[in-house]
Amino acid sequence: MHEKNKHLIQALRDCSAECNHCYSACLQEDDVKMMAKCIQLDRNCADICDMTSSWLESGSDLSDSIKKFCSEICDACADECGKHSHEHCKRCAEMCRKCSESCKS
Repeated sequence: MHEKNKHLIQALRDCSAECNHCYSACLQEDDVKMMAKCIQLDRNCADICDMTSSWLESGSDLSDSIKKFCSEICDACADECGKHSHEHCKRCAEMCRKCSESCKS
């Protein structure tokens, strides 16, 4: 099962790392209040990507369900990050979209 999902697991790890980077960078922006929703979704997305990769690695019978939920969170994070002009937000939005597509395929 782990080998079958090798590319998805890597996409999930990459997305989590990018969301964590965006989260940290958003906290350094001048108007942190404006970034609040982005920060929250970055954390949510990193958490669900980490959990999804863990479930896939363990061969959970619920993998399809969590992949669907993960895709939804990645899409929400991509949409929010896409609203901001910061480079870290743009990179995060792109990574989240790729991860969402990987979860769907």
